[in-house]
Amino acid sequence: MNLANKLTVLRIALIPVFLVVLYLDFPGCRYAALAVFIVASLTDFADGYIARHYNQITNIGKFMDPLADKMLVMSAMCWFVECGQMTGWVLAIVLLREFAVSGMRLCAVEQGRVIAAGMSGKVKTFSTMVALCIMMVVTEPWFPAGRTVNLVSQAVILITTVYSGVEYFVQNKDVFKAE
Repeated sequence: MNLANKLTVLRIALIPVFLVVLYLDFPGCRYAALAVFIVASLTDFADGYIARHYNQITNIGKFMDPLADKMLVMSAMCWFVECGQMTGWVLAIVLLREFAVSGMRLCAVEQGRVIAAGMSGKVKTFSTMVALCIMMVVTEPWFPAGRTVNLVSQAVILITTVYSGVEYFVQNKDVFKAE
């Protein structure tokens, strides 16, 4: 297993650590969880860079990297919904987009095509990870306008998710044409 794939596996391994830290609910748990989330998020950028720069792109990496991203982000979003910091319908839209794009990719594979991650999908992942980091901090009493910042963070997640999902379908509509 190459270094890029090891970083992807590390990101997956950090997900339960992130959640356990949050659920232990000790003083400062959000900061500790934020640190774990940031490290996990940084592995996403590191593994992609290493895979491309050092020619370590593998089929397992193509499969596991986006899956690890989804697992990390969805875990955080589920926790935010559970603690009342995110509305469930925002999570539902994100989940629906992920299932729809994954389904489209499966249809493309059946046709011998691979749909690579587009720039809007990368922007969506990055902005979602940043927004989730911000949401970890905004409930602190010292944070000004925490509710407003939280709503803006959710809006950023929602807008980038919908935009990138629509773009994937528009750019790859031929995947669904009758044979």
